[in-house]
Amino acid sequence: MLKKIPLLLILSFVLFVGITQKGTLIDLIMQGGAPAVVISLLLLTLCVFVPLVPFPVSAGMIGAIFGTIDGTIITLCGSMLGTTILFFTVRYGFREWAQKKLKKYPKIREYEEYLSRRSFLAILTARLIPFIPAPVINIICGLSKVDWKIFIIASTIGKVPYMAVLCYAGANLHQNIWYSVFIYVSYLAIILTINLLVMNRKNKLT
Repeated sequence: MLKKIPLLLILSFVLFVGITQKGTLIDLIMQGGAPAVVISLLLLTLCVFVPLVPFPVSAGMIGAIFGTIDGTIITLCGSMLGTTILFFTVRYGFREWAQKKLKKYPKIREYEEYLSRRSFLAILTARLIPFIPAPVINIICGLSKVDWKIFIIASTIGKVPYMAVLCYAGANLHQNIWYSVFIYVSYLAIILTINLLVMNRKNKLT
C-alpha cells in the first residue's frame, strides 16, 4: 500500500489542477500556437481519468484550432498518453479499485472471454465502437493478461477513425455547422449499423 501513495498523490494533484484550472486550460488552447499543443495533450490525458470536457467536444475544438490532420495527431497522442498511463496504473497499482468499477458493467464478462482468445481484434473492435466507454476498455485490459504492446497498437489503430471524424467535423464547424453535425451523426449511424449487423449475424450462427 505504501508504494501506491506517491502515485496516488501525483495523480490526485494533477487531477486537482485539471479540474480547478479547466477554464484556463481551454482558454490557452483556444489561443493556438505551440503552448496550445502541450496544453491540449495535458487536457486530453486528464480527460481519460476524469471527463473534464466531453471527448467529442475537446477533439472537435482541437480540430477547429489545428485542422483535421494536426488535430487528429494531437488528439490521438493525448488520448493514448492517458490511456497508457491508466492501463499501467490499473495493472500495477489499483486492481481492487478497477475491479469495483467493472461491477457496474455486468455484461463485461462476455468481452473478457473474447479478449482472452483474440486480444488484438477484441481491443481494435472495441475502440472502433464509440458507444463502448473507453475507461472500461482500459480497465479491463489492465486487469487482463493481454500484452501491453498489443493493447497500445490495437488501441492506437482503433482510435484513429473516430478522432479523425471528430477533428474533421471541428475543422469545418465555422464554415457549416450542419455539415459538421451531419458528418458526426453519419459516422455514429454507420458504426451502429455495422455493429447491429454483426451482432445479428452472430445470434443467427449461435
